[in-house]
Amino acid sequence: MKKLLEISLGVVTSIGGFLEMGEMSTAAQAGAAFNVQLVWAVVLGTICVAFLVEMAGRFSAVSGHTIIDGIRDRFGIKVLAWPLVTTVLVSLLVLSAEIGGVSIALEFATGITYRWWAVPVAVASWLFLWRGTFGMLEKGVTSLGLITLCFVVAAFRLQPDWAQVAASAIPSKPHTQAATYWFMAASILGASLSPTLFLFYSSGAIEDRWDRSYVGANRAIAALGMTFGGVISAAVLVVAAQSMHAHGIESIEDFHQLPLLLIDTFGMWGFALFAASLAIASFGAAVEVALLQGYLFAQSFGWNWGQDCPPRANPGFSLAYTCALVIGAIPIAAGADPLKLTILSMALTAVNLPLMVVPFIVLMNDEHYMGEHRNGPVSNAAVLGITGLAFVLGVVTLPLQIIGGT
Repeated sequence: MKKLLEISLGVVTSIGGFLEMGEMSTAAQAGAAFNVQLVWAVVLGTICVAFLVEMAGRFSAVSGHTIIDGIRDRFGIKVLAWPLVTTVLVSLLVLSAEIGGVSIALEFATGITYRWWAVPVAVASWLFLWRGTFGMLEKGVTSLGLITLCFVVAAFRLQPDWAQVAASAIPSKPHTQAATYWFMAASILGASLSPTLFLFYSSGAIEDRWDRSYVGANRAIAALGMTFGGVISAAVLVVAAQSMHAHGIESIEDFHQLPLLLIDTFGMWGFALFAASLAIASFGAAVEVALLQGYLFAQSFGWNWGQDCPPRANPGFSLAYTCALVIGAIPIAAGADPLKLTILSMALTAVNLPLMVVPFIVLMNDEHYMGEHRNGPVSNAAVLGITGLAFVLGVVTLPLQIIGGT
């Protein structure tokens, strides 16, 4: 029972992957453009990420390695270099989007344009990492992130056709705007299946000193944590379908439209709830993604790492997340549109996903690392199948969206 109380690792991981600028904006765009038709993408993404996160926790608990450690040890640094470089680059785009999410929320609260908030948000994230502990991240972000349950409340209060919502859990072809439909599906899957989630979870398991006794609890922690994120992501899509699509708003062209998600249900309190939800979820995600940069570099090059150690004991680790925050703030401070940046980064995540997932699947089937806890055929098939779908959708639809195809 005590181990199950560590569900905060699962929830904070889901907040970093589901309940942030990426998932909110992609789900909102999908609901506005296609009603509830893309609920299936949220469902598929949630199922697959639950498998991936459970596998990540099981790998760390059984082998005593993080995923990056394992790939380096099993394949060597040359093989690790490809997924490392692409994951770092895409994660930096995601980090910019999350800094943009907090900055937008602060613009809503103060009226000061978002670009002026980029540097203060990056500094606040850095101070949290520099002075905080991993436990503070787990418990703090998890507790504050519960505010995002307001989307679930809004979904029920708007009284959608739940039979239609349930039917939309099965994939279907679009009636119009096929390229945009499949691009949005790829973006939703990319937002759900970001390598950030399972790489962070793997490192978190080592931070929390998991061992083989956590294998059983890990299943519940991963399932409950990812389900929490998936339910709220689906709720955002349903709310967008009811509050935007139903009122003739079929495209979110500007982030200033996003608070409309909750205003129909909660009035002006909805504006405050949306701003608070976006700020808290995006800040938690920004801290998580920046911390992941430290994990990626430190674990790849064999440096000391650990959020609970003072920065002077882990200089390379601390420098990596510091540089990531500096780089991540630049596009937002320069005036990049956070909404467009977010949608693009989510689709690129889907394209990048196989580079990290394929070697990870090999590790999960390696008796040397996993022994009797190796993957079964169901886990392998589910992860490879949905990862392949996300990759194909991203590769096919990303060029069409860049050149303006529909």
